Amino acid sequence: MIVTVLAFLFTLAVLVVVHEYGHYRVAVACGVKVLRFSVGFGRVLWRRQRGADATEFVVCALPLGGYVKMLDEREGEVPAAELQRAFNRKPLWARSAIVLAGPLANLLLAVFLYAGAHWIGVQEPKALLGAPVAGSLAEQAGMHAGDWVRAVAVDDGQGVGDWHDVRSLPDLRWRVTDAALQGHPLQLRLTDAEGRGPRTVTLELPPTPAREVDAALAKRIGLGDAYGTPVLSQIQPGSPAAKAGLRAGDRVLSVDGAAYSDSRSLVERIRGAVRDGRGIAQHWVVQRGAAEVALDVTPNAELDGQKTIGRIGAGIALQPQMITVRLGPIDGLTEGLRSTWDISSLTVRMLGRMVIGQASIKNLSGPLTIADYAGQSVHEGLAYYLGFLALVSVSLGVLNLMPLPMLDGGHLMYYIFEAITGHPVSETWLERLQRGGIVVLLALMSVALFNDVVRLLGLH
Repeated sequence: MIVTVLAFLFTLAVLVVVHEYGHYRVAVACGVKVLRFSVGFGRVLWRRQRGADATEFVVCALPLGGYVKMLDEREGEVPAAELQRAFNRKPLWARSAIVLAGPLANLLLAVFLYAGAHWIGVQEPKALLGAPVAGSLAEQAGMHAGDWVRAVAVDDGQGVGDWHDVRSLPDLRWRVTDAALQGHPLQLRLTDAEGRGPRTVTLELPPTPAREVDAALAKRIGLGDAYGTPVLSQIQPGSPAAKAGLRAGDRVLSVDGAAYSDSRSLVERIRGAVRDGRGIAQHWVVQRGAAEVALDVTPNAELDGQKTIGRIGAGIALQPQMITVRLGPIDGLTEGLRSTWDISSLTVRMLGRMVIGQASIKNLSGPLTIADYAGQSVHEGLAYYLGFLALVSVSLGVLNLMPLPMLDGGHLMYYIFEAITGHPVSETWLERLQRGGIVVLLALMSVALFNDVVRLLGLH
């Protein structure tokens, strides 16, 4: 819990400082006087100011944001000698640049964070797949256990696009999800685990964008988990596995004479070992140390929803082949740019679909989810945390560009109106829009927090 809280606070601090520093630096470059640079809100905990005319830097008690306060006639009287340094007196292009600088700083930070993660390198499962989900799109495409996905290409209706090498299983899942949201078929180049027998299959993804990027979509697509040898982990006391004499660490070689080197296939075999409400006895052969041990296992028949399945009361651990994904300086930076662009475009598409009802608001996440993932990524290592930090930085940058009052995007909309009409938005309309923006933001925050609680309680 302590690690999670500290990781969350550090994440907020980095993203807020970078965002506000973008506003600050461009404001100073445009000749605007910056009165205060604040990290957090509320009571001031730390303050620094080098001179009476210098910017006051403060850290406040509530670390859930920050702001840059600039000299502005709309917020108080400005001495005549300093009118040329007031934000509202600057030309339209300068005000727009200052507002845009915050979100762009977050996106630029994401580029270097993603690049840093690729430079350090991460351990990820190889894109070597286990058995696809029964009846899924992957199974219909002719995929099976042991397929190694080497490259993918999107077919957008105008022909197959460029082929992209698949570095790892997470990389593959990202590309499949992105193609699914676009509703385009995906071409996959496959080989066996040894790189032999190349072939190409077409994954016919849904013709219309899915409403949610969740477990239901993943199950419908049905890519197999990472391929690996099934090894038993925890054995529950009194379970069929314990009664049969199975032990943690046993490697399953065969069931009823059929070899099983893929954990998903084994799980499906166990789940299907029921008839007339009873478990069907199975003959197992496992490797225990240097010896092979034959055992008879009879799964319990248990109700899972409206379906009766077999269970033996043992964890089946997956030991996938891991690879180190590490890139050089130029390739890492290029990948950082690509990742930032891909995540940004995906975020924009998802937000747009939420607005028109094509995507569920259940996809919104709030501070509790961010804190949870921050803690998890810290435990995984520096490269994973940098990737997480980059993801949140992209989200913050894109969300701030939404055309809502109170956000940077809302101010940019005001400036677009001013550029078209030749005069700024009236004070009356500014007040109305601000009130409406506050209501919308509070509603979004409430939905995100509700989704967080539901996820953490396992009700989603």
